[in-house]
Amino acid sequence: MGKVKIVTDSTADIPLEIRQRLDIEMVPLKVIFGDEAYLDAVEISPSQFYEKLISSPIVPTTSQPSPLDFVKVYEDILKEEPDASIISIHLSSAFSGTYQSAVLGHSMLEVEGDVTIIDSKTASYGFGIMAIKAAEMAAAGESKEAILTEIERLRLDKQIYFLVNTLEYLQKGGRIGKAAALFGSILNVKPILTVDEEGMVTAVDKVRGQKKAMQRIVELFKRDFGQSPVNMIIGWAHNDELAMELAELAKAELNVHSIGKTEIGSVIGTHVGPGTAALFINRV
Repeated sequence: MGKVKIVTDSTADIPLEIRQRLDIEMVPLKVIFGDEAYLDAVEISPSQFYEKLISSPIVPTTSQPSPLDFVKVYEDILKEEPDASIISIHLSSAFSGTYQSAVLGHSMLEVEGDVTIIDSKTASYGFGIMAIKAAEMAAAGESKEAILTEIERLRLDKQIYFLVNTLEYLQKGGRIGKAAALFGSILNVKPILTVDEEGMVTAVDKVRGQKKAMQRIVELFKRDFGQSPVNMIIGWAHNDELAMELAELAKAELNVHSIGKTEIGSVIGTHVGPGTAALFINRV
């Protein structure tokens, strides 16, 4: 049985130290400010991105990797370890063409290889947790089949709720309409956002005021998980204060087994904006 290798993309927002320790291959997306393009998590860090986002008059855009980017990663792995099984886990196809690029890249391979490509139907650490668990299992010598089963369990048994500081970035990125953005800003309505089963950003509730919104998120997590032991990842964009406050509220009410942290990277940050706070929770 060959080794299982895990590939993901930069929007999983997995810190470099974890990727290196678990030997996770990462294919970067790009964030573009006018004529300047940067490889996410390679040529621009989250802190550098948010500083530029706040100060630049240019609204950034993002772009997916090309199929050839995936061809190179897959072929490099298979040339080094021809018997390897590759599991490639990616950003929701509803958000980006990254998954399709991976599929096309696989079809273009000139070497034979066992490659399984997964549409996570989620974003950021929502699938970062899948890639990390898969890599831990691979390091422990688990089979490809066992790893795929666990990835599917995590895909179905995790939840994300997040708050944005402003709806402006979601509106600019086409995630919500102008009227909805204006309504939220005028009335101080804080939509509680999630990624649904189809991989789309959706509002699960709307609450007046930030404090009430955080309390409502904790209520939703309690509804979802009760007192089952859970892993919690705290995610933030630019400023971690709100995310840490939200995490403290959740810790007091949930049976938290482990806690991790990540700063949301430039590609996801382009669409949610600075000040976003998120909790990614999965059943142990």
